[in-house]
Amino acid sequence: MTVYVIADVTVTDDGWIPDYAANVHDIVHKHGGKYLSRSGNITTVEGDSLDSTLVALIQFPSMEAVQAFASDPEYAPYAKARQEGTISRLHVIDDTDIAGTIPYLSKA
Repeated sequence: MTVYVIADVTVTDDGWIPDYAANVHDIVHKHGGKYLSRSGNITTVEGDSLDSTLVALIQFPSMEAVQAFASDPEYAPYAKARQEGTISRLHVIDDTDIAGTIPYLSKA
């Protein structure tokens, strides 16, 4: 089942960004992932703004692939640098419809 990682990131120290941006894409790809967006162009349409610096949306083929990526020793130093230089919130959602009324999504 396809899953999506939503990374909501507020940068507190940008020293980690060049290495992360240059290298993590390949590690994501190694685990079957694909960036759908990695943008700082964030517009809040409803509710309180999160004051995020960037939001990334990454598609993976399964939750297992996300877990393999997150636990990959090659990713560990980049994850540590990101964690130390940001306030990050990472969420994983699947491709289901909780109400079951959208015909092209599986019912949750």
